[in-house]
Amino acid sequence: MNIQPFTLERYFAQYEFNAPYLLCTSDCESLTVGELLALEPGAAEGLQQCWLGYTESQGSPELRTEIAGLYHQIDLDDILVHAGAEEAIFNFMNAVLDPGDHVIVHSPCYQSLYEVARAAGCQLTRWATAEAEDWTLDLAWLEQHIQPNTKVIVVNCPHNPTGYLMSQDAQQQLIEIARRHNLLLFFDEVYRGLEYRPEDQLPAACDLYENAISLGVMSKTYGLAGLRIGWIATRNREVYQAMAAFKDYTTICNSAPSEYLAALALRQKGAIVERNLEIAKHNLALLNSFFDRHQAIFSWVPPKAGAIAFPGLKLNQSVEAFCAD
Repeated sequence: MNIQPFTLERYFAQYEFNAPYLLCTSDCESLTVGELLALEPGAAEGLQQCWLGYTESQGSPELRTEIAGLYHQIDLDDILVHAGAEEAIFNFMNAVLDPGDHVIVHSPCYQSLYEVARAAGCQLTRWATAEAEDWTLDLAWLEQHIQPNTKVIVVNCPHNPTGYLMSQDAQQQLIEIARRHNLLLFFDEVYRGLEYRPEDQLPAACDLYENAISLGVMSKTYGLAGLRIGWIATRNREVYQAMAAFKDYTTICNSAPSEYLAALALRQKGAIVERNLEIAKHNLALLNSFFDRHQAIFSWVPPKAGAIAFPGLKLNQSVEAFCAD
C-alpha cells in the first residue's frame, strides 16, 4: 500500500507531549481511571475481575449493548467495535472499496477519511467547504458530482476541524441523495452528543438510512482517548461482514480492560458529557473573546458543536512558522 504520511499525526508526534501550552488536540479533557471507576459503585472490583484473555472479535456483548443504546434502529449485532475510530476508518476503506471506485469526501477533513481510499486505488473528489460560507455543505454541488462509479459519500458532522453542524433538513436531503443514487454513506459522528444546544443534535445516520455507516468513538465526546475504543453502527450486513472479516487481519479483537471501562463510561455518559460540555462552553467563551480582540490577526467562525474550531491566520507567514514562534 502506497499511503502518504499522516501529516497531522506526524506534527503531533513532535509537539503534542512537550509543548508548554497545547491548543491543537481534538478530544475533550480526559479522566483518570480512578475518576471513571468512582462514577459507579462496584466498578473497581469489576475491573479487578476482568479476564485478560482474548475478547470477542466484534466486541463484548456488554459493550455493544451500551453502544446500541445510543441509537434507535440498531441492536448489538449491528455494532462492530474497533481499536479507535482510526481502525474503523482504515478497515472500512479497505474492506468495502475497490480500485477505481469513486469516493466523495467532505473537506477539510481528518486525513485518513480520504488518504486510505486514495491508497486503495480509489478516485477522490473533495466536497470542499469555505470559511466565507460558514463551512456549509453545498448539497446541489454534491449531486452534480456523483459519477456512475461513485460508491461512497464520506461526511463528518459535527465537523472536525471547523465545528460545523448541518441542519436536520440538510441531513435528510443528504440521505435522500445517497438513497436515490444507491450510495453508501460513511458518516463520521465522533462528536455526536457534544452539541452546544441539545436541540441541534442530528439523528444518527444509521438510524435514518439502511446503507449508512455511523462512526463513533470514546475519544472525542467522552474524552477517553486512552481506551482506544471506537465502533461502526450499520444495518448493511454486507458492509458489516466485510469489515468483521477484515478485522481478523488488523487487531482481531479489543483490549478487555478497555472494553470494560468503555461500557462503564457509556452507562455513566450523562455525567461525563455534561462535564465535558461545561468545559467546552466555558473555553469557547474565552476563545470568542480572544478572537474578537485580535480580528486583525485571525478570522473566526465559532463552532456549533464538538471540542475543536478552525480559526484562520491573516498574517503573511505560514501556520507552521506562527505555531513555532
